[in-house]
Amino acid sequence: MNDPMEHATGLEKRELLAKAAGNDNPFDMKVFKRGAGTKENPNLIPSAFDARIVGCICEEDQTYVQWMWLQKGTSKRCECGHWFKLVEKAPV
Repeated sequence: MNDPMEHATGLEKRELLAKAAGNDNPFDMKVFKRGAGTKENPNLIPSAFDARIVGCICEEDQTYVQWMWLQKGTSKRCECGHWFKLVEKAPV
C-alpha cells in the first residue's frame, strides 16, 4: 500500500503533516491540566475560532463534567471558581 500522505488531501493531510512534525494533538482534544485559574491568571485555552466549548472537571473524583462556552476576549469563571480564557491559535 502506498504512503497515506500521497493520497490525503485537505484537513486530513494537514493532520498527518502535524503528526509527522511531532504534534500528536493538532486539534487540542486531549485533557489540559488545570493551573491556578485565578481571575488575574486564568487557564488559557487555545482555539482557532471565536468560541469554544470547554469542560471543567472541578474535583478529582467528580463523576461529571461541567461544560461551558468560552468567548474570545473574555474570561469565564466555572462554578468551582476556576477561571478560563480563550487564546488565539493558528488553525491546523
